[in-house]
Amino acid sequence: MSDPATTRAVPGPRSGGTSGTGRTRWSYRWGLLAGTPALRLAALRHAVPSGSPGRRGCDACGAPIGLDRPWPALGPTARCGRCRTRVGPPPGAVEAATVLAVAVLALVGPPVGELVATAWWLGWMVPLVLVDAAVHRLPDRFTAPAALGTWLLLGVAALTGAGAAPWWRATAAGLGLGLFFATTTLLLGRRGFGLGDAKLAVGAGMLLGWYGWVFPVFGLLAACGLAALVAAGLLVAGRVRWSGHLPFGPFLVLGTVAALLLATRP
Repeated sequence: MSDPATTRAVPGPRSGGTSGTGRTRWSYRWGLLAGTPALRLAALRHAVPSGSPGRRGCDACGAPIGLDRPWPALGPTARCGRCRTRVGPPPGAVEAATVLAVAVLALVGPPVGELVATAWWLGWMVPLVLVDAAVHRLPDRFTAPAALGTWLLLGVAALTGAGAAPWWRATAAGLGLGLFFATTTLLLGRRGFGLGDAKLAVGAGMLLGWYGWVFPVFGLLAACGLAALVAAGLLVAGRVRWSGHLPFGPFLVLGTVAALLLATRP
């Protein structure tokens, strides 16, 4: 017997054809792909040690990098237009992450309100994952708008048809998951999660809590399990030590995506 508290808020069967809803879904997917230069610029700017100013140009020659001169530095080759040195995330990394985000949207395909919230959250996750992988930090400039925008967009989805119950559950799940992460930081210090992870967990918890209480828990367990597997593999390969530290942000994002796909499966 199913638990009413964990019933998925995915109303109605999916319709085929080229409906307005289908066109809307594709507009958000193409929007993500078209925004790859901006996503690469965001990752490039913030992939610096904590407390350092954001990167504004090529580290080798100082050539400025911005959306007014995106190529080739903000393209898939990630090369400075002046000295050809690599700048920012690895070549193709932003584009590959964006394609994966678009694939997630294609697989999720929820009603438009939830789709917009999912696209918003995923858009912030692309540069955030690359920054955390590079310098082990989750900037507030990514986590805060990701969480706040997701909360507001889910509120719009609630007002336009889903009702208040899933929105209140999403709010409670996000705050609860964030509090759990923050508590481990306070109790365990460096052995626990970081405050950046706690802020990231708020948005992830809201997105998953919309569909039921079980999905934030599943997402957290999936993230921890994946992190443990990767850590074990790196230890066996001699790539890290027991005292080493892995950035947890990418695993939390992957765990959230896995739970989201489970929550919205046909």
